Amino acid sequence: MKLLAAAVVASMSLNLAHAEVLTPERVFASPDLSGPQARGVALAPDGSAVTYLKAKADDVDITDLWISDVQGGAPHMLIDGRALSPANHELSEAEKSRRERMGLRSRGVVEYHWDEQGKYVLAPVQGDLWLYERASGKTRRLTETAGDEVDGKISPKGGFVSYVRDDNLYLMPLAGGPERALTTDGSELKSWGTAEFIAQEELHRFTGYWWSPDETKLALTHVDQSGVDVIDRVDVGVEGGTVVHQRYPRVGRPNARVDLYIADIASGSRVRVDLGANPDIYLARADWSKDGKILYVQRLTRDQKRLDLLAVDPSTGASKVILSETSPHWVSLNEDMKPLKDGGFLWSSERSGNKHLYLYAGDGALVRQLTEGDWPVADLEGVDEARHMAIFSASKDTPIERRLYEVSWLAPAEPRALTPTGGWWSVNVAKTGGAFAGSYSDPRTPPRTGLYKADGSFVRWIEENPLKPGHPFYPYLDHLSTPEFGTIKASDGQTLHWSMRKPPGFDPAKRYPVIVQVYGGPASALVEKVWNPPADQLLLDAGYILFRLDNRGTPNRSVAFKTAIDRRTGGPDVEDQLAGAAHLKSLPYVDAARLGVTGYSNGGYMTLMLLTVPHSPFAAGVAGAPVTDWTLYDSAYTERYMGTPADNSDGYRLSQVIARLGSLKPGTLLLVHGMADDNVIFENSTRVLAALQAQGIPFEMMTYPGLRHRTGWTAKPLMHRTLATMDFFARKLKPGL
Repeated sequence: MKLLAAAVVASMSLNLAHAEVLTPERVFASPDLSGPQARGVALAPDGSAVTYLKAKADDVDITDLWISDVQGGAPHMLIDGRALSPANHELSEAEKSRRERMGLRSRGVVEYHWDEQGKYVLAPVQGDLWLYERASGKTRRLTETAGDEVDGKISPKGGFVSYVRDDNLYLMPLAGGPERALTTDGSELKSWGTAEFIAQEELHRFTGYWWSPDETKLALTHVDQSGVDVIDRVDVGVEGGTVVHQRYPRVGRPNARVDLYIADIASGSRVRVDLGANPDIYLARADWSKDGKILYVQRLTRDQKRLDLLAVDPSTGASKVILSETSPHWVSLNEDMKPLKDGGFLWSSERSGNKHLYLYAGDGALVRQLTEGDWPVADLEGVDEARHMAIFSASKDTPIERRLYEVSWLAPAEPRALTPTGGWWSVNVAKTGGAFAGSYSDPRTPPRTGLYKADGSFVRWIEENPLKPGHPFYPYLDHLSTPEFGTIKASDGQTLHWSMRKPPGFDPAKRYPVIVQVYGGPASALVEKVWNPPADQLLLDAGYILFRLDNRGTPNRSVAFKTAIDRRTGGPDVEDQLAGAAHLKSLPYVDAARLGVTGYSNGGYMTLMLLTVPHSPFAAGVAGAPVTDWTLYDSAYTERYMGTPADNSDGYRLSQVIARLGSLKPGTLLLVHGMADDNVIFENSTRVLAALQAQGIPFEMMTYPGLRHRTGWTAKPLMHRTLATMDFFARKLKPGL
């Protein structure tokens, strides 16, 4: 490791002989180079206080829960993540899986929830529940059991705390008294109140139960995984391997069966919700009407081309379809269904060719469209019922920026911007009043979070994080590269956005190696005006140009743009990245013989596809945790974009990496994978290993014992992965020449 780090720093020093050198050790040390940041920001329901997670200054892998009063005063810590998180605590497999699906990498306080009235904050810490009471200012422990309490919630009126433990749903009276099991026959195969693998990983539904507003009823799932295929995979850790018998729903194979019930809290009796005659569906979302008289359920067909909104009678479980969305491609899910006090609800749809907002009556009758234009709404962030305002985020003027807007649902007009241009905003809106906590960053502004009134006027900083003397990144500010942004055209005429960052001391008369950073899938876009990871500065300081391009199929664009990859993964997306490479080769300061490419997950897949096209323009690539055969991946994601192998055999054949490996230039690949990955399972990489070995094609490999797809990637393994990547590119692209 020391020799590797020394080689990397020496390479960087060639370009920064007269400057303080940013080292890999510093990038991944504490405090965070991006400065103190407020994560998981949430406003109290009445907007009177703001809570957030904040990493410790001396350990970026541990987070604490903080609170700040809107009226002023210094923020203070509510829960100390280190004090309540013994380093040797072993989470249950279910909780490990849940955190993996949610992308939670740190330990300490990793999530929390306000109650509906703003009296309490509930936080799970290493498997037990802790409750902060605002009136007393005290925090107390609620549970201390051998099992992990997960998905904890406070009931709407504050009468109960609810949670799942060992596949059953429990209630605990907040006023005191023993817990009560609402279900007792749950098991690993047949569980109550849980969100199954597909719901968490692909539908972004992380809960399996929902309180009625008057807290007299609970809607809860019953998940039966007994029909799901068992995939035996080996979790290879530091001290050996463990065979894990994982229920993994692969493409074209059986999914878990999910049923929905409504339980009466007083009696414990349950009625089953009629979800239709076909059990092979996805339970996508559930929302109670404001008066609790209707349970709205979103039911998605297995092929994901039809989404039905069901209105359910809570007393009988009877349901009827009141609204349907259909698509010849797929229907995108979201969190935009918002029931209103008058009985109506807000809804979003892509039926116009872009995602826009609509107002519906409670019976599913369309009242009016609220937004329109050749741009998509990102998310319905909140509502202000007193002013009849829908508050939403959108990239209205350009896909590379995001702002917050409001529009009236009584008299829609041109949306009014609540935040300025220039970068990227993420927000949390109070449940009443429209005030919001807004986090902003741009390429020269690290994330900063403030409190804002409903009209967008600034109130106070929550975490200002100014980039000035004393900030962790300030000593390296002179070398911060500001991206250039531009566009090229895809073969069908659609616009592709790109960004480019040049190394410090850039000389247009010289020719530079380029590393293309790629993701390329439907889950994420990379070309955005945001603060970039400080680790990127290591590559820039080493003399590389960094280039990103968002190909067709990436999000935050029109339906036509997103669905260009329909049944053709590995087609238009790869074509667009090759067009980006051709653009790079046309630039006089780019060395066309020294192009590299790297990506993780779908980006790892794209890296392999780009390295194996005939006459690939790339001299080297680092592929992290790649899907290499889509028949190995899960059902919901793969069938959404590719259909099944039975109905799209040509698409699956053309998208497969293994058959293309004969085109890989010897020595141009570094393959990286965590050896406990339960999402993109390790078999994806072992198939590549076997195929390349059989064909006698040299390559390099770096594996990480015990690490999954997301979790486990804390500072030390991330630093090693970065060093390995930089060492590989230094040997293959030779930036010092």
